[in-house]
Amino acid sequence: MHCRTFVAHAVMQDSRLGAAPEIPTVDEAGAPGAYYVNWSALWAPKGTPKENISKLNAAVVDALADPKLRARFADLGNDIPPRDQQTPEWLGAFHKAEFEKWLPIIKAAKMKGE
Repeated sequence: MHCRTFVAHAVMQDSRLGAAPEIPTVDEAGAPGAYYVNWSALWAPKGTPKENISKLNAAVVDALADPKLRARFADLGNDIPPRDQQTPEWLGAFHKAEFEKWLPIIKAAKMKGE
């Protein structure tokens, strides 16, 4: 039976992980700006009334403030984004920036969706 040992050389973000603070960031490891953030979001169909989106967002923000949920996320190695990053506006700007960052790389690599 083979056992493989993996060594994390860096996390691909601008801050260390709460679950593994001993692992340096890519900036600290010598590859500044090579960020890849694993993220989750809730989406609603186009045309969903803003009032409904606001209610959904408020419920998510409340849930993310719950100490038990925060502890569970930490146990799973997930950091909860700061409150100012828990808005539909922030998500829209982030999504746009990620698209603009990765699209040229995807095109240059001639990747195709399946």
